[in-house]
Amino acid sequence: MPQISPAKLTDLVIKTLQAAGSDAHEAAIVADHLVRANLAGHDSHGVGMLSNYLPGIQSGLLRVNQAATTTLDSGALLGVDGHRGFGQRIARETIQRGIERAVEHGVALIGLRQCHHIGRIGTYAEQCMDAGMISLHFVNVTDHQPMVAAFRGKQAVFGTNPICFGMPAMGDTRSVLLDMATSQIALGKTRVAYLGGKTVPQGAVIDHDGNLSDQPSVMWQEPKGALTPLADHKGYALCLMCEILAGVMTGGGSLAPHHERRGGIINNMMSIIIDPSRLASADYLALEMRELVAHVTGSAAAGTEPVILPGDPERQCTAERSAGLEFDDGNWASLVEAGALVGVNWNA
Repeated sequence: MPQISPAKLTDLVIKTLQAAGSDAHEAAIVADHLVRANLAGHDSHGVGMLSNYLPGIQSGLLRVNQAATTTLDSGALLGVDGHRGFGQRIARETIQRGIERAVEHGVALIGLRQCHHIGRIGTYAEQCMDAGMISLHFVNVTDHQPMVAAFRGKQAVFGTNPICFGMPAMGDTRSVLLDMATSQIALGKTRVAYLGGKTVPQGAVIDHDGNLSDQPSVMWQEPKGALTPLADHKGYALCLMCEILAGVMTGGGSLAPHHERRGGIINNMMSIIIDPSRLASADYLALEMRELVAHVTGSAAAGTEPVILPGDPERQCTAERSAGLEFDDGNWASLVEAGALVGVNWNA
């Protein structure tokens, strides 16, 4: 498996994005986001997305160097339209505005619409946590064929519609980060498995006849199947709520079939950002979180794996991968091919 340092990988992504038309500022933001996703262990949202982004730029489904426009500006409420621009750039800049609103008002509600793929949602919770803020994020996907079935459904009707929650470190406690698709697995994980010749967990996908399967090919070969919702009816309900909050309430639209689907990846996101200092004292929060974390993590049975916090796997993976990132031959070949589209040699 090819191994590459995070710094060299970031440099390659920046060169590729600039060759595709992004300015230096945008290329750096997107590259940092993608490599951080790989470091955190979420290869589905990492640099492999270039295989989608570069054709999207060439077809006009992804527009480089877009500036967001404000659609709603009312105290703690902020609405933004990203005009199909790079989601990582638009979302990062919008979340920063939301943080500033939360500092001023104690809370901010942000409606972000019509961005190209915004990537790993945990990145924006981390951005808020770095500013000492609690955040919740609800996301849907439009402009794309559906890929997730409803509970008891046979065909795809939703996107993977992630939800995310971030609680910053309080005192000597570590932060808590929940970032998950409302499908059993993200679509990108089937891409990684498909290119790497691997299977996915049994029942994470269904084939076009509605039969449970472990073959990622059902998502990449015709006739296509669908991802299944997390925890059956519970994941389906969460997926639907993301469609409502992120799609309907931001004005970005849902995956209902009356909307045009051009084949891009457009994300809408509703974010709630909270300044915890407005709700309780720092001493109370630090004490309560320390005691709660100790209570939870101390509950493991003897001789079993430890109870961990949401966000711990990403921290551990980042520490392990910082020395170098590995790609199997299939996924590396897709990056070489993507770079070749804009004249960047990834094997140089």
